[in-house]
Amino acid sequence: MSLLDAENVTRFYGEFEPCGDCVDLTGPTHGRNQCPDCGTVVGCADVDLDVERGEVLGIVGESGSGKSSLAEMLALDLAATAGNVEFASYDGNLLDANYEERVDLRNTNVGMVHQHVRDGLNLEFTGGGNVAESLLAAGWRNFDEIRARVRDLFEETEVPVDRMDDPTDTYSGGMQRRVQIAKAIANDPELVILDEPTTGLDVSVQARVLDMFRRIQREQDVATIVVSHDLGVVRLLADRTVVMRHGRVIESGLTDRVMEDPQREYTQTLINSVI
Repeated sequence: MSLLDAENVTRFYGEFEPCGDCVDLTGPTHGRNQCPDCGTVVGCADVDLDVERGEVLGIVGESGSGKSSLAEMLALDLAATAGNVEFASYDGNLLDANYEERVDLRNTNVGMVHQHVRDGLNLEFTGGGNVAESLLAAGWRNFDEIRARVRDLFEETEVPVDRMDDPTDTYSGGMQRRVQIAKAIANDPELVILDEPTTGLDVSVQARVLDMFRRIQREQDVATIVVSHDLGVVRLLADRTVVMRHGRVIESGLTDRVMEDPQREYTQTLINSVI
């Protein structure tokens, strides 16, 4: 069995009840995400994907393609409208998990690195305090053990240990992103989800963060979903890649195949735009 197997994952946004034809009236064929009849926005619809243990899956697409909505649902941060997700450490449909189950899974089995730092870190806490928060939520109680674990995680993610007790808002953008990664891997999760991991970082900093995460991913053999509009990020990290447009998966396959021999015109345009 795959670590994660998702079928027909769907998310609607809107103030009014969907009309029932929203999926049929949106998507790549129509060139839109918003239903013309009722105004419902289809964040994503009928998405199927799977992730094997230790694998890195890339999800790419332009803004509005649905990739972040999908990532947030798989990270248990966003409720789904429909779909079924089987996860190795959960008995049942992961999307139906209640609040307590979601909190427990996020603290132990699923790590998330958010696109926006403020969604993943409390900038008023120290860097070490942010990581310790994740450990405390998972049941750690001994101060010395927590302190030692945070120190190890800082070293692993290449954050200066002597900055551990400094407020996180005094860290550079690259350091803040690495603290997020340290927090995400603190409890040895089975799955880590990276949502636009290089947003707002200088190119040289991007490279260091990505190289660092690739090393950790390989050493720990943790399954990872990387969501990005940047094909360079996905090419560097992902074994397989899923391409999304207007809330639908339009192409998928081994990353080298998708990048070197894209079958869909949209994928070809994406790739050519960065060559």
